[in-house]
Amino acid sequence: MSMTSTLATPPAYPFFESAEEAGTDGLFSTGNPAMARIQEHLVRFAAVNIPVLFLGESGVGKEVYARQIHRLSPRGHRTFLKVNCAALPCELLESELFGYEAGAFTGAVKSKPGMFELCNKGTILLDEIGELPPSLQAKLLQVLQDRQFSRLGGRSLVTVDVRILAATNVDIHEALKAKRFREDLYYRLSAFTIDLPPLRERQDEIVPLLKYFMRRLGLWMELPPKSISRRVIDTCRQYSWPGNVRELENFVKRLLVLDDEESTLAELGAEPRWRSDGPCSPPRVPAIAGPRDLKNLVREVKAEAEKEAIQFALQQSGGNCKEAARLLNICTKGLLQKARQYGVIGGGSSNLATFPESAAEPLALLGLDRAEKAYS
Repeated sequence: MSMTSTLATPPAYPFFESAEEAGTDGLFSTGNPAMARIQEHLVRFAAVNIPVLFLGESGVGKEVYARQIHRLSPRGHRTFLKVNCAALPCELLESELFGYEAGAFTGAVKSKPGMFELCNKGTILLDEIGELPPSLQAKLLQVLQDRQFSRLGGRSLVTVDVRILAATNVDIHEALKAKRFREDLYYRLSAFTIDLPPLRERQDEIVPLLKYFMRRLGLWMELPPKSISRRVIDTCRQYSWPGNVRELENFVKRLLVLDDEESTLAELGAEPRWRSDGPCSPPRVPAIAGPRDLKNLVREVKAEAEKEAIQFALQQSGGNCKEAARLLNICTKGLLQKARQYGVIGGGSSNLATFPESAAEPLALLGLDRAEKAYS
């Protein structure tokens, strides 16, 4: 088999080929009680045509389990489409979801069906639905209630039969309180809710996942089999995995490709994100060779912490500036301004993907914002 044909279809957790790795209906099975209940619910939910809402941190596997529901459902042989609601501006997202008629806007020379039409009889996953603009929330509610909508610029109604799955890493209950998300839409989507726990709360899955990724990614990359050392296992057990399963998978990719355990573990250990019951790296503080102006010292420490917090947020959000700003509890404009100030990104916002990987405690946890105010 050629490298091209192998790499064209990367393995996707939690699908398996051997019976030893698979539980009921091919789902990943480690014996973790919480995940076993979720897997049981997945099989039951797949059989009925009702929306499912996935909650959980970034990287826990919301999309993977949504695809599994589709695969196990009667619609499994039909189309599955994913839409990232946070990736597109409101107007563009509306045209992508619902389509448009010729002349609906400048450049619309001919009509185009939206994803709901293309996914008729299939399943659509609305990822990051917590970021869906209010105007589109109302239109989505109509689809859920009546299975009908109108294209942009259209007058007639389009009827579709689409199963809707949704996922978000936003605190949906806080969004409801803040009126950023419609209650009626939430109750339509949340008939079945699956809250996926972070990897740090299912420690017994870390080693099985590590072994699984080592084997499957090694086959995918056509690399010779590699054993896992006790040092790697112990380090992975101690690490908090803030990026969850996605971060673990990326760690295995680096370990396989670099074939350098020392540097790969050093890169992992360079980021102070360990479990509270394991080794803890304190925030970096500038070396003090002698008496220093306390006000300037606090500003230096605050600037360093802000820079690392921004780098970490951008890393966790995959370069999504809006999501990084939400994680830091600041506005997007403020994030871009500080990121440019500290050299995390360049002059434009288009090179967010080039930020260096680093991490630090959030600024508020360090108390540096209060310290600066005290000495200003």
